[in-house]
Amino acid sequence: MSRHPAADSSFARSSLHRAGTALSFIALVAAALAALVLIVVPLLTGSQTYSVLTSSMMPNYGPGTLLVVKPAPFESLKVGDVVTYQLESGRPGVITHRVESIAADQLGQRTLVTRGDNNDVADETPVTRMQMRGKLFYAVPYAGFAANWLGTHDRGLVGNLAAAGLIGYGAITMIRSLAARRRAAEAPGQTDETAGKVSA
Repeated sequence: MSRHPAADSSFARSSLHRAGTALSFIALVAAALAALVLIVVPLLTGSQTYSVLTSSMMPNYGPGTLLVVKPAPFESLKVGDVVTYQLESGRPGVITHRVESIAADQLGQRTLVTRGDNNDVADETPVTRMQMRGKLFYAVPYAGFAANWLGTHDRGLVGNLAAAGLIGYGAITMIRSLAARRRAAEAPGQTDETAGKVSA
């Protein structure tokens, strides 16, 4: 038995179509997961995102890592937690280090002694309640590079455009898939004709 050239061509087109559909689906899922992890979850949980700029938290959180930091009660923070805090209360500059020990100031107020995982000594100044921004929720390697690029742009606008693009892409993919299924269902005779041309 040998296949007719038209049948081979039809099979190749069908295989390419299936492969294209599978790749589109994978891309859609990847984009949806990225949007969920980088945009939706931080928004719903009231978290803030920060990019690691130095090697002080190597090897766990190297430069370019995106940190999603969730607000947490100061009293709940414990040794081993990775926290983000202001270098000076009220100032925008922040740092992310690990809690090494719990201490108290001269007034008996709770403070945190922190240290970078890659640093030999603890940070010189203990962290107070007013400085605390939150506790590390999760981290995404390399995503911080994109966040740094967005730092010079309107992140809100870019995020909205990305979400709109994702929704549009998903809609187009679904419509194309439904249209392809409808065409296949409406033309079963074409398969029979092609099959009839297979010769011995």
